[in-house]
Amino acid sequence: MTADNPELILSTNVREHFQHSVTAAMSRQQVAAEDVTINYLVNLLTEFAHTDRLFESTDDGVDLKPLAFLYGEALEADHPEVRNRALKRLGDIALFIAGVFAESLSRKLVDVDYYVAMGGNAYSYLSDVMRGSPFAISRSVVFEELAEKFVDFVDVVGEAGSASQPTSAADTLRLYEIWLATGSKRASRRLAELGIHVAPFGCKPTRH
Repeated sequence: MTADNPELILSTNVREHFQHSVTAAMSRQQVAAEDVTINYLVNLLTEFAHTDRLFESTDDGVDLKPLAFLYGEALEADHPEVRNRALKRLGDIALFIAGVFAESLSRKLVDVDYYVAMGGNAYSYLSDVMRGSPFAISRSVVFEELAEKFVDFVDVVGEAGSASQPTSAADTLRLYEIWLATGSKRASRRLAELGIHVAPFGCKPTRH
């Protein structure tokens, strides 16, 4: 079986890795969640570990479709399932990018708080839509928790998906910008490790 299905074994190992990473990150950050929501985060990281599932082919080559485009597709969808798929992908990409690539967003036209707002709203809509269906009530619970704790889950995905640490003054400043924009507990904790304390949220940090 191993020789015949090396890809399957690799995929299983990747999922096990993220299962451990997500569980450990949630424990360290003291974030509680339903088991189905934890599995959703693990599946999201496992899925996007394959870059071809994150990026899309366009006329200009492989690219990451902007959230505004995904939102437009949802608005223009002629069937609820098509709309829901577009919104789910919007939420998933927003959560993944805001978590794993938050510190590179300073070079983009939109910042991490844009991803937080777009992703949280997409999940909230999906939760509302599915709450009225007896066949989708369990999914409604997941999307509701993802929406309500979006910033916490951004932190969890960020820690589970990347082990990078600040290496320059610019990186440290970027952490502060992320905390300022979202109140990220992970950013606050990493700043504290550098001797910069940012409590309570909204106040200027002090350095010791």
